[in-house]
Order: sequence, then structure tokens, then C-alpha cells
Amino acid sequence: MSGDLPEGMQRVARVLRDHGHPHSPVMLDDAARTAQQAADALGVQVGQIAKSIIFRRKADDAAVLVIASGDRRVDEKKVDAIVGKTGRADAEFVKGRTGFSIGGVSPIAHAVEPVTLIDRELFRFDEIWAAAGHPHGVFKLRPQDLERLTGAPVADVVQQAG
Repeated sequence: MSGDLPEGMQRVARVLRDHGHPHSPVMLDDAARTAQQAADALGVQVGQIAKSIIFRRKADDAAVLVIASGDRRVDEKKVDAIVGKTGRADAEFVKGRTGFSIGGVSPIAHAVEPVTLIDRELFRFDEIWAAAGHPHGVFKLRPQDLERLTGAPVADVVQQAG
């Protein structure tokens, strides 16, 4: 059955399976390129969508992945204070480093392991959803699973809600 999934989703499914994660990726009927689209399709709050945002670290050209709650904006100054100065990552950089296209970047199963930070705001929720390597693909998890699957620290990386 997983042979029917796009290649990026198969990589995500493999990592989830290897970590004993209870939920497989699912394909949505409509694209979930934005947190709002994903939330609408799943019938959950937009904050429950774990969006994966890639930055480019200037010092060494490393990919920096920030996994943020869908209802928050990443504060680049806070990210830079933790990992060093970053800049925008274009679509070619994102695809080359992650193996995923923008709109389907998963927090796991990257082509090149990124420097990763997890937004502490995700921990407001018991259940969250993340992209599964395709604009239509998502998987269910808990914020604690993100820590386990990525080994990444939880940090204050978003602008204050207001």
C-alpha cells in the first residue's frame, strides 16, 4: 500500500515505522500547503499544524528547520540568537537539502540532516499534525513525538501572540 505513496511520503513513512510511531502518513483530498488549509482539511485548530520552515544559515550554508505552531509567526531574531545568522531559503535550496518541495516539507526524513528547533507553542496541544513530504500528505503525532523523532531542542522561536 505504501508503494502507492509519493517518494517523499514513503521516506517519511519509513522513518515513522522505524521509530515505532503509531500513525502512518495520510493523503488529503486537497493540498495542505498552508497551515490553514491543513487545519481546515483535518478539522483541527490551525495551531495544531506543525509547520516546517527552512532557513539558510549564513556561516556554513546549513539548512535550519524551525517546526512551528501554525498560528504563530517565526521570529527570525530569536532563531538567529540560537543557531547564528540565517537568511531566506529559496525553493531550490529547500528541495536540495530536505528532498521535499515547499508546501510539503516534513519535520523528519530530510535528505541532509538540518539544524532543528521545535517551537514550544506546539506543546499547548495534545495532538498535532505535520507535513509528510508532500503537499497533500500529513501525519498525526504529539509534540513530545517531535522531540523523540528529531532529537531537537524545544525553544522560544516565535513572535508573541497578540
